[in-house]
Amino acid sequence: MQQYKSISIQQKTPNSRVFYLYLNNPSKLNAFPYEFFTEFPAAFASLDKNPDVGVIVLCGAGDHFCAGADLNVLKYLGDQGLVIEKSQANEWLRQEIKLLQDAFTAVERCRKPVIASIHGYCIGGAFDIVTACDIRYCTQDSNFILKHVDVGFTDDMGALQRLPGIVGYGNAMEMALTCRKFSGQEAKDMGLVSRVFESKQALDEGVALIAQGIAAKSLTAVAGTKAVMLRSRDLTLDQGLDYIATWNAATVYSSGDLMEALNAKAQKRKPHFAKL
Repeated sequence: MQQYKSISIQQKTPNSRVFYLYLNNPSKLNAFPYEFFTEFPAAFASLDKNPDVGVIVLCGAGDHFCAGADLNVLKYLGDQGLVIEKSQANEWLRQEIKLLQDAFTAVERCRKPVIASIHGYCIGGAFDIVTACDIRYCTQDSNFILKHVDVGFTDDMGALQRLPGIVGYGNAMEMALTCRKFSGQEAKDMGLVSRVFESKQALDEGVALIAQGIAAKSLTAVAGTKAVMLRSRDLTLDQGLDYIATWNAATVYSSGDLMEALNAKAQKRKPHFAKL
């Protein structure tokens, strides 16, 4: 398995279809160094292509999930902007931002479902990651802060676009403008996370069970559900219904998973679904 500087990938149980991707910079609260923005999408592309992977759990190494981008990344962008010809600086920065945005969009591009397992701090750019994930869980003592306005700029990595669809427009606006800290329980009350666990150990055990349960299902159906729900954000109801009709017409019978599920039920056994 490929080695990375800013992240690590683990398969904790042999033959399990659940893989863990750790943000791995614990001495800096897992803040993203510049190389993260190339390593992170590369890792997701690799996991997406790996047929042994069914579900990906995104975690933070050490005592916290993530404190956002390393300030050296922002300093690098500022310094580069000063040495580039002024007439070209704005377009250079625009293209650089698009490249950084692509790192987080890689979570959505991945066909496999991604579960964010959040403990400790989830600050700033960490929101850009977790809002791109498919499911989010956290510990009771987690602390969430959408920090960007407090450090003088507008978040441009995706949270402002994704967050309103998760917690509602009003909650998202209040989070973004006040930059206030809120707890794991409040995150649950707003719908940012689906469940709050009492401790890190309980979170790890609970998320593992959930991930294993999803990984045992038809991965074709799981991937289809993710793809259709993401696509439906931008469609009317009629367009969404037409999209899923086309999707299922192309995949349901070719995958064989439907017939395997029906046969398993008739034979009173567990189904054995193909890899993806």
